[in-house]
Amino acid sequence: MRPRRFTASAPLKGRIRVPGDKSISHRSIMLGALAVGETRVTGLLEGEDVLSTAAAMRAMGATITRGDDGMWHVHGVGVGGLLQPQSALDMGNSGTSTRLLMGLVASHPITATFIGDASLSKRPMGRVIDPLAMMGADFTAAPGGRLPLTLRGISPAVPIEYRLPVASAQVKSAILLAGLNTPGITTVIEPVPTRDHSERMLRGFGADLTVEIAADGARIIRLKGEAELKPQNIVVPGDPSSAAFFVVAALLIEGSDLIVENVGLNPTRAALFDVLRLMGGSIEEQNLREVGGEPVADLRVRHSLLTGIAVDPAVVPSMVDEFPILFVAAALAKGRTVTTGLEELRVKESDRISAMRAALELAGATVTETEDGLIIDGTGGDPLPGTADGTAVVTHLDHRIAMAMAIAGTVSRNGVEVDDTRPIATSFPIFEKLLQRASAM
Repeated sequence: MRPRRFTASAPLKGRIRVPGDKSISHRSIMLGALAVGETRVTGLLEGEDVLSTAAAMRAMGATITRGDDGMWHVHGVGVGGLLQPQSALDMGNSGTSTRLLMGLVASHPITATFIGDASLSKRPMGRVIDPLAMMGADFTAAPGGRLPLTLRGISPAVPIEYRLPVASAQVKSAILLAGLNTPGITTVIEPVPTRDHSERMLRGFGADLTVEIAADGARIIRLKGEAELKPQNIVVPGDPSSAAFFVVAALLIEGSDLIVENVGLNPTRAALFDVLRLMGGSIEEQNLREVGGEPVADLRVRHSLLTGIAVDPAVVPSMVDEFPILFVAAALAKGRTVTTGLEELRVKESDRISAMRAALELAGATVTETEDGLIIDGTGGDPLPGTADGTAVVTHLDHRIAMAMAIAGTVSRNGVEVDDTRPIATSFPIFEKLLQRASAM
């Protein structure tokens, strides 16, 4: 355990740059490892989750190194070329690594055992197991479809047409990655659009992938198998999920005027910024550009009095990871914020609905938990009371809860004690240092 009390912050000023996008970092390593030749990646997120992906791809034959200049070099084995790993693949805390790598392994004639930390081992993998089993892969999992899990892949696998029962970019991506080494056309139908990094990057690496919009608005994604991927030079934009903590902090801390540089604004990821603008937040896009097929901008954020709203559940897939920090914003808004349609948050690194309700109540916020969300009555801009001395919020090994409550501490009278800051390293190793720097400018 590494507890820390986060206390009221000076205004956030100047310019900061958050680490690279986690979703794109994972996929650049995986697809680079399946391409023939050298893929070069600049701006890779060097958090524990992405390093778990890199270690797993090395264990299956790829050569992955980091240069002194921070550039990563990935020499791939080609689609179909993954080798039998000699030991279990340790996924740490990373659900993304686990689910996407299950897809990769499923259509290769190899066997892999996936293990993870206590938090990851509680997360159900059944929604990925089901479609991959339809393609021919075989699974032995802990009760409830959890880790440790052994997957026996098959080649050739069977192409399937699969309609996602629940919106999930990870399940979609796992099926498409399995389809890379599967003869024929693998089809995924998503009734509700989810983050589309996999589609963009698969196309970028040379896969034959098409997207069609059906009459009912569903996205029909088709991938032609037995693909030959070509190596790429990738520049990873800043992670909008990481930028979110600083954007909210700057909106809430009086006197703040902060520029967060190089933020990825993929429309399937950036709904939080739209929701905060609807609440009255001053978030201005500057220097809008495209990097590697992804829209990117610098965000200028100025302190604003936010007003509570009813958040449209249709935006949930485009900001599913940002709700913990939105809850903090709502706790200081004027009036009531209502969130619904958040069932997915109960099966993240923790039950983020219950965990954030308990954490915010401990810090003095007024929160009501419902089956599928939270109702938060804000302070109207007044600081939260904070946690009592010797009382810490429980993060449940969840990095986003730890960071959200750290930001809550910066807008509190007494500070907020976070029980363990170690999980932050899974996605944002420099979070605490960057927070300190922005408030010292």
